[in-house]
Amino acid sequence: MLNTAFRPGSPNWLDLSSPDTRASVDFYTALFGWSFDSAGPEAGGYGFFQLDGRTVAALGPLPEEGSLPGWTLYFTTLDADRTTELVAQSGGRVRFAPFDVFTAGRMAGYTDPTGADFAVWQPHDTRGLDLVNEEGSLCWAECYSIDAERAKAFYRVVFGWQEQDVPLGEVIYTVLTPAGGGTDDAHGGIMQLGPEHTARGTSSHWLPYFEVPNVDASLAIADTLGAKVRIPATDVHGVGRLAQLLDPHGAVFAVITSAEPGA
Repeated sequence: MLNTAFRPGSPNWLDLSSPDTRASVDFYTALFGWSFDSAGPEAGGYGFFQLDGRTVAALGPLPEEGSLPGWTLYFTTLDADRTTELVAQSGGRVRFAPFDVFTAGRMAGYTDPTGADFAVWQPHDTRGLDLVNEEGSLCWAECYSIDAERAKAFYRVVFGWQEQDVPLGEVIYTVLTPAGGGTDDAHGGIMQLGPEHTARGTSSHWLPYFEVPNVDASLAIADTLGAKVRIPATDVHGVGRLAQLLDPHGAVFAVITSAEPGA
C-alpha cells in the first residue's frame, strides 16, 4: 500500500490541471472535505488541497491552450535527468524537461509509449504528499493501457518496478511494487484496455484512487456537484467497493472503500 516513505518509483505527488480552478476547488472541497491553500501569485495559480493541514493533492490551471483537464500522477525519482534519459531511450516522450521548482524539488513530465501521461518528482525541500492511504487521500495508482505488455516493459526499465500478475475476472491485473519493496509496498497496477473501451476512444491513462468512508455516499455527493459516473460502484473481492468518476470538467478519478485486511 502507499506510504510516505516514498521509495524510488512510488507515487509521491499528484495534481489536477483545470480550466476553472475556483470551480474545481468548490467541487473537491465539497466532495472530500479538503481545504485549499494557494501558493501565491508567484506560483501562477498553483496551490494545495489539504486535509487537516496536510497536503493530499495540488491544483493548477491548464498548462497551455488546448490542454485537457486531468489528474497527473508523479513518481519518486532520485535523479530526474537520468529518468528523462531512460524515458527517451525506452520509447517514451518527454513532455517537459526537468526543471527546478524553487527549492522544493525537480520535476519532469512524460508520455509512455502507449499514450499515458505521467510525471516524476525529485524531492528537495518538499518530499511529497503529507498524507496517503487514509480517508480523503490518494491510496492507489492505476494505469489503463492499450498495450499493457509494452507499458510494463517501459516502466520496468524506467522505474525498475516489480510485477505480480493476478487474475481479475477474465483479465490479468499486474500489481506494481517499487524496486526492492515487499508485498505490503504495492502502490498500483496496470491493466489492458479492452476492445470495448478502445472502440469508444478511450486512450491509455493513469487513474488516481482516493480512499473514502462510503463509495455510494461519495457518488451521491458527486452527482449533486455535477460529476458523472464513468464506472458505477462495484464490489471487488478482497479489494473493496470502488467507482470511477468524471469531475465537472472531465477529469477522471476513482473512489474506493477498501476492504478490511483479511476480508
